Amino acid sequence: NGFTNTSVYELLSTWHGVPGTLADAETIFALSSGHGRCGVAVVRVSGPASATALKRMAGLTHSLPPPRTVLLRSITDPQSKEVLDRGLVLWFPAPHSFTGEDSVEFHIHGGPAVITAVLQALGSMPGMRPAEAGEFTRRAFQAGKLGLTEVEGLGDLIHAETEAQRRQALRQMSGELGRLYQDWSHRLKRCMAHVEAYIDFSEDELIEDGVLNQVDKSVYDLQAEIERHLKDERRGERLRSGVQVVIAGAANAGKSSLLNTICQRPAAIVSPIAGTTRDVVETALDIGGFPVLLSDTAGLRDSLDLVEKEGVRRARERVEQADLTLVVVDCAHLPCNAQQAAVFLWEHLRSILPTQEYLLVLNKTDLLPEDQRQRLGRELRQVSGFPPVCLISCHTNEGLQDFLTVLHSSVKTLCGDPLSGVPTLTQARHRAHLQHCVMALAQYQRYRDIDLALAAEGVRLALTSLGRITGRVGAEEILDIIFKDFCIGK
Repeated sequence: NGFTNTSVYELLSTWHGVPGTLADAETIFALSSGHGRCGVAVVRVSGPASATALKRMAGLTHSLPPPRTVLLRSITDPQSKEVLDRGLVLWFPAPHSFTGEDSVEFHIHGGPAVITAVLQALGSMPGMRPAEAGEFTRRAFQAGKLGLTEVEGLGDLIHAETEAQRRQALRQMSGELGRLYQDWSHRLKRCMAHVEAYIDFSEDELIEDGVLNQVDKSVYDLQAEIERHLKDERRGERLRSGVQVVIAGAANAGKSSLLNTICQRPAAIVSPIAGTTRDVVETALDIGGFPVLLSDTAGLRDSLDLVEKEGVRRARERVEQADLTLVVVDCAHLPCNAQQAAVFLWEHLRSILPTQEYLLVLNKTDLLPEDQRQRLGRELRQVSGFPPVCLISCHTNEGLQDFLTVLHSSVKTLCGDPLSGVPTLTQARHRAHLQHCVMALAQYQRYRDIDLALAAEGVRLALTSLGRITGRVGAEEILDIIFKDFCIGK
């Protein structure tokens, strides 16, 4: 498909208003099924010369095949007439195609030699060129087939690595998030039209009473809705990019052992020597369908060693950036009395992270007698206001399953359910534009009774901010609303 993350921003940089098809577009082609050996490869062609390419390479001397109907043909080189492969061809006439243009797909065998031969044959025909990154999706956007939020959803779907990411991306690609923003845009356009009409025609007494009061209510309601939308604790963005989970604690508490246990592989070096880990060790995981970037860090302690001091600094920096911190404590260092242990742990937690989300992991429980271990867990859970506690042994794997269940629950809470409620923000640029939109609506309310022209500019700026998310906003639509909603000149 030739889609990359950068293509969305290319779209933004080239957008000039309302999307539309390119009259003189070149015909482009590319391998759409990904590189590497495979059973079947799909080569996509889009543009005005697509029909010619199909006829010449599939040996169709008369009419084109019926639209969206699979046809088995010999694929030949249009210059040498050599048969390159035998495969399936499909014809998608405009505007009923992904790009909105005439399009063709060649379904061929996925060997590198076959793919190369077909691509070279397409490139030998006049008016054909290889597609740039994201160009098929760009043409779909320019033809009005996809909005920018749907384009971003498509990109996220292609790059999704976990089940929850797939669900969120598919929901966004279906247009649900775009429809929410389009609804807000439509309401703002109406507000803009009413304010502009009031400014231009109120002196002629051609505007109905109460128009500005309606605008005031609409602006207030819309600002409240957007502010609620922004208060999502970054769940959608976190799900898209991965939950930052950091393992932190004192030296030799078993942090690297916990990382290896969760990963089920020796990702970090483990030794009985305190201070073995000097740098941040990262690994990407799928925990119950949610993406997690798990980081092991240096033991938090004072040290004269310059390398270890840098490791501790990086560890504290990573803890500050974490969505969730797993604070690992060596059970052997705890007081026997549960109340004293709770006080010790509270002090330890405050020294590591005063405010962030965390999960307390008491490691090396295999070193404690059975009755002391059970009493410690039971009494700590009864301490009022105490954080979640998991007792585990990375040596025997005791308590590991319960710990993973709690970890999954914490990660799920941080990401939320991608299929429930209002669609969440998934991109940092959405958040930035919505924040600008809120500030612009506040400008309207600030200047409403002082200078209506400045207040109207606030609505216009808010509309522009929303348009930068969806990729669609135009002055013509505002004029249409003015003449539709008001009997001006009656």
